[in-house]
Amino acid sequence: MKKNMGSVDKTVRVIIAIVLGILFYTNVISGTLGIILLILAGVFVLTSFISFCPLYLPFGISTSKNNHKNSCLQ
Repeated sequence: MKKNMGSVDKTVRVIIAIVLGILFYTNVISGTLGIILLILAGVFVLTSFISFCPLYLPFGISTSKNNHKNSCLQ
């Protein structure tokens, strides 16, 4: 599994997860929507820690600076 997330991408995901968590625990968002967003926040944190987003694969997206798929030096 190649890393496909850069540091900015990971930071943004963690910040969004924190905001969603705060909104859920302060009852700004609640019910089914709150639970779905809390699960999404958990996915954001998990993918940030492993530096891999499975949804990027089908689209060939990589925000990591280390992945040079179409490098001229190959």
